[in-house]
Amino acid sequence: MRITVVGDVLLDVDLSGEATRLCPDAPVPVVDVSDVRRRAGGAGLVARMLAQDGHGVTLVTVLSDDDASLALEGALAGVRVVSGPSGARTPVKTRVRAGRQPVVRVDEGCERPEVPAATAGMLRALNQAEVIIVADYGRGVAANPEIRELLEARAGDIPIVWDPHPSGAAPVPGVAVVTPNLSEAAKAADSGTATPAAIAAVGKTLLDNWQSQAVLVTMGDQGGLLTQRHTPPVTIPAPRTEVTDPCGAGDRLAASLAVHLAEGRSLGDAAELAISEAAAFLGAGGVSALPDRHRPVWHHSREEDALDLARRVRANGGTVVATGGCFDLLHAGHARTLAAARDLGDCLIVCLNSDESVRRIKGEQRPIVSQQDRAELLLALECVDAVLVFGEDTPEACLESLRPDVWVKGGDYRASDLPEASLVESWGGRCVTVPFHQARSTSVLADALAKVS
Repeated sequence: MRITVVGDVLLDVDLSGEATRLCPDAPVPVVDVSDVRRRAGGAGLVARMLAQDGHGVTLVTVLSDDDASLALEGALAGVRVVSGPSGARTPVKTRVRAGRQPVVRVDEGCERPEVPAATAGMLRALNQAEVIIVADYGRGVAANPEIRELLEARAGDIPIVWDPHPSGAAPVPGVAVVTPNLSEAAKAADSGTATPAAIAAVGKTLLDNWQSQAVLVTMGDQGGLLTQRHTPPVTIPAPRTEVTDPCGAGDRLAASLAVHLAEGRSLGDAAELAISEAAAFLGAGGVSALPDRHRPVWHHSREEDALDLARRVRANGGTVVATGGCFDLLHAGHARTLAAARDLGDCLIVCLNSDESVRRIKGEQRPIVSQQDRAELLLALECVDAVLVFGEDTPEACLESLRPDVWVKGGDYRASDLPEASLVESWGGRCVTVPFHQARSTSVLADALAKVS
């Protein structure tokens, strides 16, 4: 199943701790932060949920060129990301909690940006999808005319679930179902929702306005109201659940709904399952219970032999991650790919092409930087734990010795298409791709250097 999520991404930061005193210069609590968690939000959260469930997922979005975007890309490790330039800062939403009690939320970079452009790769990923989730967070991806035209064309062929936003674009006609919550539905219909009859009227209004096949108005612990054409509205109750944090419920519902529709279930059955799964998600702790992307610290020498490091990490129950390449003229694209790779496990080992290997692959003018200096620069990065130099043209022999649990490459292609995939899978490993930054490359830098030399 090829699931594609399209929409806006943001970085969510949770600062958690205890508040045992008041600030001396203001009547506000002082929170002693003991835990910091960073995770992908918006469309990124939907994609992470699907990846956590074991689905192959592609995220179509736009990314900024700032520190928050770097953290966001690390949080999206394991998700195939096809992105264009954002043209705006990465929005960051920081929530501070004392115990289980929210204290304050601080938003940065959340001003409304211009509608971003769509790249050919973004449109290609939407064309290849078997089911699409539009996670609109009001920052313009779902308002792009090319994306909207393509989504409308695909609505007759595949299930499209549209999770709307009050400041976002209206859903395109023909999508399978739109999933506003109660307040979003009331605002979109410009009507009240004080009674069941009023909610049903809002559902009918939105169905006519949006020209979708169905509207599922979610009502928190009251479940949802499903409105379809030519059938009476149906109320779907939610299981009784103790909820401490409702964040992410709509994302979980949209993700589940899309999967069940793609599996061939009727909309009624898919909606019932999705509401139950959203309630179970909240009952299990919601977004705060999602796996932490932070890595443990392994105490070892930076020059420690890569094979010894792999054996020691594996013996302690850790996950060995490896990646490979020439890494000639180390640049920001390399750094981002390596940081994302490191977040997939407990150590990162870089398999580095030797000078001879680079020369055979790239030509007599390469490498520009010697293997000793390239290895030293890689080891200077916090995310790199060891470097293993190999002299062959391909890393197969190196991988056979190392046997990593995860083999990571950067690129806009499927992990299963990597030439090393069958070898890595032969010992139970897996291949993963992380975002590829097309504007950053050694070749571009080398050409620029040649022009000024």
